[in-house]
Amino acid sequence: MAPAPIDERIKDVGAPRKDTLGLPEPALQRLKKGGVDLSNGYPYRPARPLYLQDVYEIRGKEWKHEDAGARADKSKSALFSAATKVTDLTTHIGTEIEGLQLKDLTDQQKDELALLIAERSVVFFRDQDLSPQQQLDLGKYYGEVEVHPQAPQVPGHLGVSVIWPDLQATEYGASFRKPGGASRWHTDLVHELQPAGITHLHNDTVPPVGGDTLWASGYSAYEKLSPDFRKIIDGKLAVYRSAHPYLDRDRPDAGPKWVERVHPLVRVHPATGWKALWVNRAMTDRIVGLDKAESDVILNYLYDVYERSVDIQLRFRWTPNTSALWDNRITIHNASWDYGGKHPRHGTRVTSLAEKPYFDPAAPTRREALGLLDESEIDGPA
Repeated sequence: MAPAPIDERIKDVGAPRKDTLGLPEPALQRLKKGGVDLSNGYPYRPARPLYLQDVYEIRGKEWKHEDAGARADKSKSALFSAATKVTDLTTHIGTEIEGLQLKDLTDQQKDELALLIAERSVVFFRDQDLSPQQQLDLGKYYGEVEVHPQAPQVPGHLGVSVIWPDLQATEYGASFRKPGGASRWHTDLVHELQPAGITHLHNDTVPPVGGDTLWASGYSAYEKLSPDFRKIIDGKLAVYRSAHPYLDRDRPDAGPKWVERVHPLVRVHPATGWKALWVNRAMTDRIVGLDKAESDVILNYLYDVYERSVDIQLRFRWTPNTSALWDNRITIHNASWDYGGKHPRHGTRVTSLAEKPYFDPAAPTRREALGLLDESEIDGPA
């Protein structure tokens, strides 16, 4: 499969890198079992777009997203009855399901899983026998699968991104003081016109110690704010930017530019109807209508609430062949690089794009909808 841009509308491209890094044995065996053609090397890198205008062009059209969780049976009886065990990992975020193979889920179970992810933010399945194609098929069920114009892909399976910190380290150096991988709080693909919904990461190879991933709940982060402070940010818009820069075709000498989109700071999930804080330190750039100093004060406070409230977070210890499915509309996450690149970590990721973010002032918080409010949430602090 010769390198080509992911879309024919991309006219000007840069040559992709040529990778020679050897695959970890568990990853190699999984890919071979899944029928992946490795004869032309691994991973496949598309020819990357050079200009900002091309990236906007291929991501410039809206489509109607139908959320699988919104049509699910709220009892989730088909999903739960087929599992051998269902365990909530913390009070506010994270559930692990045992006894099910994701590749074997019925459509009803897939819908109920989407609703569970919308309610619990992230759901885990260990010991999965899952090929990249099966992972891609599940992603397509949940929405339009994102094909990244720069990210390395599984050969023959566009939309299945390769998450391999050792490979990333060949491009960007990492150290104890400046960790590698995705070791910062972020949300995937916030710069899209219709950003990420459910992301499915399957890790086939993990370090013996370390390499955990952390998630934090956007429902709970919003609920941590006083009722009066919520009024300040409700309905406000912010600018969200891409992780990768491009050049402006009209002014290539102006330096790198990022894809930017305007979305609400607080959004509502279509399946639950609950409000969630939707900011992340890595890619939320500024609040629309405020001076930079004003915007920075508010955003930094919101980041701190999200990142420092350990009671609304989950730290997950991976084991080989584990899948995590999380909802980017209601979470931030952070991959720990504490293993320092001394052991391999490899996985594949599929992200389903969702609806254009929206805010509804009449929507409840999660705690309000579940009848969990205390006095401070009703009346505000004394």
